Amino acid sequence: MCEECGCGDSELVPVHVHEHLLGDNDARAAHLREHFVEANVLAINLMGSPGSGKTAVLEQTARALAGRRRLGAVSGDLATDRDARRLERAGIAARAITTGSACHLDARMVHDALHHMAWRELDTFFIENVGNLVCPAIYDLGQAANVVALSVTEGEDKPLKYPVMFRRADLVLLTKIDLLPHLDVDLGALRDGLARVMPEPRVIAVSGRTGEGIAEWIAWLDARRQLAGSSPHRGELVE
Repeated sequence: MCEECGCGDSELVPVHVHEHLLGDNDARAAHLREHFVEANVLAINLMGSPGSGKTAVLEQTARALAGRRRLGAVSGDLATDRDARRLERAGIAARAITTGSACHLDARMVHDALHHMAWRELDTFFIENVGNLVCPAIYDLGQAANVVALSVTEGEDKPLKYPVMFRRADLVLLTKIDLLPHLDVDLGALRDGLARVMPEPRVIAVSGRTGEGIAEWIAWLDARRQLAGSSPHRGELVE
């Protein structure tokens, strides 16, 4: 249980305190968004359960874009910097954010991490959130888009069980599709669940092991960059 946000538990964190925390976070997120736009950096909040394949997808993305894009990331986890080190080895400028007990990243954590990164030189900045299908959905991080990694190994009921996460998603990456021959999962039911909770359902099936679907994912990222239409000016991050 996250002691900061209370995971929606009003007995752990009083409602007025929770609203204050979100208000402060939203102000910081607006600050971050302004700088991302000024610097022409596409910021993506990548969320999903532990083991959903977020890091593997980013590794494949880096390999596919090697020499063509400048990628950076922060990787959130309760402990260790293992995912950040994996991303570094794949060619992504990465920094770990260890949260201790917090079940999500917030705008302050991302802001502080950026002070230790040459983020203005990036084309795309991935915020690999803490593995969780609940808390990360309610925290704005200044991102241009929310992406949720949903593994086929998690079952087809997750969109209906965790609707807030998917309701706020601009895209769902259906991961680990190379395992489908070994699973008893109803993809039709899974896609139907997503259609029920997502305002504008958009799904790309990918494999972090084989690279299947990564080209389509990259095309989606390129489209988001064009949609952002931000200025080429590269801004300075201020306190």
